[in-house]
Parts: sequence; structure tokens; C-alpha cells
Amino acid sequence: MTALGFLYPGHSAEDDYPRIEQLLGSDIRVDLVHTDIGEDAHREDALRAMGSAERLAAGVQELRHAGAEAVVWACTSGSFVYGWEGAHEQVRGLAVAAGMPASSTSFGFVHASRELGLRRVAIGATYPDAIAGLFADFLRAAGLDPVAVHASGILTAAEVGTWGEAELFALARAADHPDAEAVLLPDTALHTASHLTVLEKELGKPVLTANQVSVWEALRLADRRVNAPSLGALFTREPIVQV
Repeated sequence: MTALGFLYPGHSAEDDYPRIEQLLGSDIRVDLVHTDIGEDAHREDALRAMGSAERLAAGVQELRHAGAEAVVWACTSGSFVYGWEGAHEQVRGLAVAAGMPASSTSFGFVHASRELGLRRVAIGATYPDAIAGLFADFLRAAGLDPVAVHASGILTAAEVGTWGEAELFALARAADHPDAEAVLLPDTALHTASHLTVLEKELGKPVLTANQVSVWEALRLADRRVNAPSLGALFTREPIVQV
């Protein structure tokens, strides 16, 4: 049994995680601890406060007791808002506090994109323009090329959590661009786990979503690879055979 730990801010789309655990269909356990969201606002100061070291450290003891082998800060905006170097410092501090390998959703997007050999991507953000722009900057720092950025202007995670299939698909379509090799949907407050294969079929390219890449990143940290076609192209890569 591989136990994966996640620190998830507030309550919006946390039900994606047991759904993903079910779709993995393997000896994987997903443990979720909710962190204090503070002020629910897609605004730079509020997001920095939400991802502070103190707030993240408060949840790690429960994950240690659950036997987690790796921990992911399951929040995109609360990590990339610190910038490339600041986001690295954030996960280094989390690893020290947790006593286990650590990462964040933002780095999950970077590592997943590299896994799929992607460079040119389109971003479909629920956030206001300024916050969506910070995510694009983060990806550029990682060597990716955001060829299109669509921002929906939603101010709170709570509102995003009420979005259903219609809003999700409208976001993905609005974000897509002919030059993009994949579409990235970076909000962990957005329900996506049940729609990944249909999204990819409709757009004709990989779709990476925040909760999906968060779980994939935790598996990467735990040195596990799982083939799960229901979770999209990212989970259908063949394992590397060591010879």
C-alpha cells in the first residue's frame, strides 16, 4: 500500500480525491487534510497568506500519523503566486516540516508537462487576469511556452467549486488554441476528475487539471507509476523499464 498525503485548502472540490483514488484501481491510498484557507480570494496577498509556512505546517502531523510517504500542497495559486524561486522555498520548507518528500500542484503541472513532452500549452484559468498571468510566468520560468491564457475572472474558490460539467467544458474550449499541445486547467477548486477522458476526446489533445496532476505528482514523489486511462493521457504513459 502506498499512502499519499495532500494538504487541501478549504472545501471546494475535495471529492475529486476519493474519486481519483477509486479510478487508480490499485493499492494507492489518498489522505487529505484541509488547511485553513483564510480569506477566500483570488488576490495575490490572500493567496500568499493561504500558502504560508505556518498554515502548511499545521496539517502535516495528521499526514505523518496516517503513514503518508509524500505530501503535495494541493493548491496551484497558493504556490505559483510565490514565483519560481519562492515556490521552491515553499516546498523545501514543507518537506522539512513533514519529514517526507514534498511538492505542490504548480510543480505537478511542470513535471507532468515534461512527462508528456509538452512545450506549448494553453491555460484555462478560473482566476482574474493578473493571477492567471502569474501562472503563465511560472510556466515560462520552467521552460514552457503558454501560447494562450484565458482568465474567467472568478474571485473565490467557493464559486469555482459550484461549477459543473457545462462550465468546465466551456472553460476548456475557451482556453484551447491551435498551437497548444495541451490545455492546462490550474484550479484545485474545480471538479475535473470525472471528465478527463471526455475533455481530451473533445479537444483532441491532453488536458492537465490541478487535482489530477497533484495526485500524479505525489505518485512521482513516492516512486510509483500507475496506468489509469480514466485519468487521461498523463496516466497512460508506459513505465520506464530499467535494464
